[in-house]
Amino acid sequence: MTHAPHFPADFAWGVATSAFQIEGAAYEDGKGPSIWDKFCEDPTNIKDQSDGLIACDHYHRYSEDVEIIASLGLDTYRFSMAWARVQPDGKGAWNEAGFAFYDRLIGALQEKNIAAHLTLYHWDLPQALQEEGGWLSRDTAYHFAEYAREVARRFGHRVASIATHNEPWCTANLGHGNAQFAPGVADAKSAIQVSHHLLLSHGLAMTAMREVGSPAPLGIVLNQWTADPATDTQADRDMAELEYACSVQWFMDPIFKGHYPELALRAHGDKAPIIYPGDLQVIHQKIDFLGVNYYFRAFCSAENPPRSAPAVQGITDMGWEIYPQGLTELLLALHAEYQLPPIYITENGMASADHLEHGKIADEQRIAYVRDHLAALAAAMQQGVDVRGYFLWSLLDNFEWNSGYSKRFGIVHVEYATQQRTLKDSAMWYRDYCQQQRGVQPLLVAR
Repeated sequence: MTHAPHFPADFAWGVATSAFQIEGAAYEDGKGPSIWDKFCEDPTNIKDQSDGLIACDHYHRYSEDVEIIASLGLDTYRFSMAWARVQPDGKGAWNEAGFAFYDRLIGALQEKNIAAHLTLYHWDLPQALQEEGGWLSRDTAYHFAEYAREVARRFGHRVASIATHNEPWCTANLGHGNAQFAPGVADAKSAIQVSHHLLLSHGLAMTAMREVGSPAPLGIVLNQWTADPATDTQADRDMAELEYACSVQWFMDPIFKGHYPELALRAHGDKAPIIYPGDLQVIHQKIDFLGVNYYFRAFCSAENPPRSAPAVQGITDMGWEIYPQGLTELLLALHAEYQLPPIYITENGMASADHLEHGKIADEQRIAYVRDHLAALAAAMQQGVDVRGYFLWSLLDNFEWNSGYSKRFGIVHVEYATQQRTLKDSAMWYRDYCQQQRGVQPLLVAR
């Protein structure tokens, strides 16, 4: 038995979700279609041929879900807003019924003293905008800024933070680079241009939200990883350096340094993005916090076939190596390279093949995963990284994008046929861990 690390008394403990993955009610109360609604219409795009029409039915069951968060003693909740629910065409008229839903959700969180952390965009672009070019069009960045302005005007005084984007790397590379995600485009040049327009939209939205005087801290959420060479060969080291430049630095450098990384620009060659004068100044402005989503490291092998990561601590049900020390290494690298605002770990968790047996789900691997990543987070904080909170992904089993409902990330099991929620062992463990963090006695955890 060893002592768990001790986090600051004001450290925020929470869970995270996203709109398309849990809300359902895809066409209710005036909501317009999103690119994911359209993407799911082709069953070959989703591994189990499912869709998000009902998902976890959170649109109707949000009160129950807020009660679950409260029952776990958590003080923060991160969720996203469906743009097409509040503005069906992504421009023009607002949908008051859509805003009313988020008003009810935020109100329910306030009643339980749970801080609401809002993300404006978690991959679900209104389909109407996609039909006008989507993120390949600069116009979409300006429409996004107007959406951000309106949300901040309505809710900026009632939420604990507003993030512009969740994981723009995924929107660009999985949505436009390899067609794995909506809108299903496979074109490297398009992916790189989309990444620039996403960053531009972030900067424009930051300006717009500040213009309406939003008191909520404003930032962005990036998925990040270390890039480790598989061997000490020059080829593997070069591959790792380029991977880090094209992923982490590609988004961090424009925000914090005002330019794209030179190594990545050279590698992109004629696929480099079209950048208008003034774009980088718009992107390079102060943010109040940085959200970091961490799941795995990049293990870079130039061999053919490439070497597999050693996965000493196993792999998740997504096939991802479990590598908690990578979180320490990532945060220390960011801390050394950039002048950072406060950080939140806005997503961290694992998919496992959970089974409901006799009313219980014994997900010991998930408990070990979270415990070890929290220890890695504490190690980075002890070395000077300013981290203010941790959001476990995810509250609920949900629609896991192109994997459909076949992958379970939740600490709460969802029986989709009945919408029955059942707390997994990891939920009770996380509840007890957080309560112990707020108490006097340190928590003892098994090793």
